[in-house]
Amino acid sequence: MKLIKGIVILLWRLWFYLLVFVFTFILSPILLVVTSNVKTYPIFFKMAHYWARLILFMMGFKSKIIQSTPLQPRHSYMFSANHTSMIDIMLMLSVIPNNPFVFVGKVELARIPIFGFFYRRTSILVDRASATSRKEVYNQAQAKLDRGLSVCIFPEGLVPDEEVILSEFKNGAFNLAIEHQIPIVPISFLDCKKRFSYTFFSGKPGVLRVKFHPPISTTDMNIKDHKEVLKKQVYDLIYNDLINE
Repeated sequence: MKLIKGIVILLWRLWFYLLVFVFTFILSPILLVVTSNVKTYPIFFKMAHYWARLILFMMGFKSKIIQSTPLQPRHSYMFSANHTSMIDIMLMLSVIPNNPFVFVGKVELARIPIFGFFYRRTSILVDRASATSRKEVYNQAQAKLDRGLSVCIFPEGLVPDEEVILSEFKNGAFNLAIEHQIPIVPISFLDCKKRFSYTFFSGKPGVLRVKFHPPISTTDMNIKDHKEVLKKQVYDLIYNDLINE
């Protein structure tokens, strides 16, 4: 019985990779057009929103927002959520339809065939080993914000081990939010780890609950005096949600 269950989970996980590859490949001609110009990014984002929803649906997942604070459409925010699973990107895209955002992510993701090509064209990539790369993130983020886009960062900077509830946050999301004076929105992904973690022979379909906390204003904040306070505030909100689960 255990062997059969393992085979079923293996096939289900391979199905995920197949879905990502096939749908990205099918859409690639259109994606080449809508990612070729910054003016058409909102069109790409809308496509990505439905791409993510379709993949989650075909994996047997259903996203459920259990607490939602209204966001102003086309207003710039810093979205920050815990990072626990390969489906975090899809879930984030699926639950934020009206505030186009760009991910700030690891340069390693750009190496994934086909997906990585479009990820590079639509995201802000950072090489954490390079001080120059980290500095360039600020310039690229400003250019996106100037066009009315939002930014999304998973502030842990990695996917923590299974036994870790929430890893220590990096400074990037909070430096950027304060530097550019945009509200930061803490988001708790409550089920991603148990539904589709990096432990390969694990997981199952089901509900993916998402909790949006009210946006935290960074107006009149400065990095020197407020970064650590803001970081702790966001960390505590998400950690308390996870520990209660």
